[in-house]
Amino acid sequence: MSQLKPDTKYIYERANGVVYAREFGAGPGDRTVVGYDYDPITGQKIPHQWDSRTNDGRPLHDHMKEDQLWGQIRREAKTNPTLQDALAHAIMIYRLTKTDE
Repeated sequence: MSQLKPDTKYIYERANGVVYAREFGAGPGDRTVVGYDYDPITGQKIPHQWDSRTNDGRPLHDHMKEDQLWGQIRREAKTNPTLQDALAHAIMIYRLTKTDE
């Protein structure tokens, strides 16, 4: 049975491969072990979502941050004529260099 209490807010911390939880407002000495970055029996690392990779081998987290940046650039370009012009040029160059498929 879990040592965590229902309807309680917790702060989760990670240190040296161990995941801890402590009640919101409690001191660091009051934390409880709730998980590991490795299997304590086999010693093998447990993969996390941020360890995932895209088809081109890049970390998934990096790919998501880049997509987020391009979204911000496109939104900003709606009200920034200089950025609109730069994106239009980038799109034109991209289309000119693509071969017909």
